[in-house]
Amino acid sequence: MYKAFGIVNSSSKNIRVEGLEDYRPIGAFSFLGRYRVIDFPISNLSNSDIDRIQIYVQEKPRTLVSHIGTGRHYNINSKSGRLQILFSDTAKRNDIYNTDIAAYYENLECIEAMHHEYVVITPDYMVYSADFSTLIGQHIDSGADITLLYHSVDNAKEAYLNCNILNLNKQRGVLSIEPNHGNAKNRNIFMDTYIMKKDLLVDLIKKARATSSAFTLTDIINELHNDLDVRGISHRGFFASITDFQSYYDANMDLINIKTAQTLFDSEWPIYTRTNDSCPTHYYGTAEIRNSVVSNGCQVEGTIENSILGRGCIIHKGAVIKNSVVLAGAEIGEGVHVENQVVDKLAKILHVKEVISDPALPGYIKRNDII
Repeated sequence: MYKAFGIVNSSSKNIRVEGLEDYRPIGAFSFLGRYRVIDFPISNLSNSDIDRIQIYVQEKPRTLVSHIGTGRHYNINSKSGRLQILFSDTAKRNDIYNTDIAAYYENLECIEAMHHEYVVITPDYMVYSADFSTLIGQHIDSGADITLLYHSVDNAKEAYLNCNILNLNKQRGVLSIEPNHGNAKNRNIFMDTYIMKKDLLVDLIKKARATSSAFTLTDIINELHNDLDVRGISHRGFFASITDFQSYYDANMDLINIKTAQTLFDSEWPIYTRTNDSCPTHYYGTAEIRNSVVSNGCQVEGTIENSILGRGCIIHKGAVIKNSVVLAGAEIGEGVHVENQVVDKLAKILHVKEVISDPALPGYIKRNDII
């Protein structure tokens, strides 16, 4: 095991999930019925024996802080480990001054106080599994200054448009990091995941701050690429980047497929989350469930097809839910047809009998709304 600490960062430009993000940060989004998006980076770090973790939080922190709590449910060693939530009041999410460097600089004392040689930085808006202990070993063996994780895709023309890409040479050396403009289908999507020595991170933070108040960590690495040995490591398995409403919907729907889900979930690599001691879901005689993920505590009398239900949902007799993501505590009334929707937490669809959107443009029902 290598002496490393982790950083889960939420400062990312050009990211906006309409509707859902009005109430909570992306890391606090419900995912696949029972998880939150931030459970995945924290679980990856915990499973990699990294038990000192800093989580940077900005706007609307209440839901995220409540979910994380003391961090005990992430299997972090209670004696040597610590999950530290750090706040940044720099600016709004898409403001030019709202950068990861600004957040790190504001909490630089906390980073410098860590007695660890290496640091792993991972975002709060990407869903994937990775063994960082193995990746740190590969980083050390390569002799690189910085190692970046990337995922190769063949649909970059229409997806991942809010992400960066890595341009690599034949030895997987990073030539540059640049935005994905959607002009090629085969791209190496940068997973906003860095491995480096802590002292180098501190040095980069100070240099970036001195260079430009709008610089990100990516910017300063690009600026100094001739002076640094930056390498890329390819990721295998499930990967989702939640950078807009469509990508959130797609990531949830993709994991209904059991074969796809098996590329993310592994019994030897558990994804931890806050437990909820509610009763099992009650399926009435009129219930029909096909190809769906249903969480505990629900009451189902209607039909659910190719959909995800969060905890404690109530689906009345004759209701039909298709190709939809229904968050915790929502209620679908008798005879109501819901299709191609994201129904936010505690929403109630009782009086309108049809809520159907184009499959290519899923709809959204607001949190606590009654329709």
